[in-house]
Amino acid sequence: MTRRTLGYAKVNLSLFLGPVRPDGRHELVTLMESLSLADGVTMATVSDGPDRVICPAVEGPNLAAAALEALRAHGWDAPPVTVTIDKRIPVAGGMGGGSADAAAALRLADELAPIAPGPLAEIAASLGSDVPGLLDPGAVVATGAGEAVTPVAELAPHAFAILPQRVGLSTAEVYVQADRMGLARSADGLDQTRRALLAALATDAELPTAVLVNDLQAAALALAPQIEDALRALGDAGADHVTVCGSGPTVAGVFWGPEASERAQAAAATLAGRHPGAVVAEPVARAVGAGGGAHLQGGAQSGR
Repeated sequence: MTRRTLGYAKVNLSLFLGPVRPDGRHELVTLMESLSLADGVTMATVSDGPDRVICPAVEGPNLAAAALEALRAHGWDAPPVTVTIDKRIPVAGGMGGGSADAAAALRLADELAPIAPGPLAEIAASLGSDVPGLLDPGAVVATGAGEAVTPVAELAPHAFAILPQRVGLSTAEVYVQADRMGLARSADGLDQTRRALLAALATDAELPTAVLVNDLQAAALALAPQIEDALRALGDAGADHVTVCGSGPTVAGVFWGPEASERAQAAAATLAGRHPGAVVAEPVARAVGAGGGAHLQGGAQSGR
């Protein structure tokens, strides 16, 4: 039996960094949105074990393999499986590629042999801060260390131009740099930003610049100053807002309005020569089913 789905990249439209928790992770408030830029993920049952993950584009440990191990530890009793991943999301780019693949593997595993919601959420949270928000693709506000996820209503029309970078950044290193720079907010400050974000989401308007903030951006720029060139290029190409994706180094330009896709396509085409791999990505609506019914839209390789 073979099942297929998509592992959707994410962009953090807002990412507010709070104090360090007792477990060593940071408190977060983030508005995270799934994008049409996605990895293809296939799960096939096999006659004998062990479970395997095949992902030629990524060397070393794979988060999807960790997801399978956690499932077995929780008693998941499906036949042995082989998961094959066709990478399209930039590796070590801040767009949650590994988390997207792990979330996709969990969705497929749940189809193959249903998992109770409690253990599924527990496994997702154990794998990393992005995995819970990617289990059910769409836009969410994630708090805690990412494990507390609240779906949000559809945002005003928008699209993204994405500029991958030649350098990769370790998420752990970016957090360490953020701590060196004292970028974390106080608990009260974090709560104030959460309230401001929720108030902005209560309307159908474009999100104001005041909540389109990535507290990790300064740390990513300190480690990879060349990111600044991509941010500037997207702004010059007409983006309404530019941001580093998560911990970086991938850069996204946000285009608002009914013609957002066309504007993002034009920007990606303009920048393709200087930024190979430039693509356009559309938000993925929550109505997308776990079976991979959504296809890449707008995420055509327009910048290649």
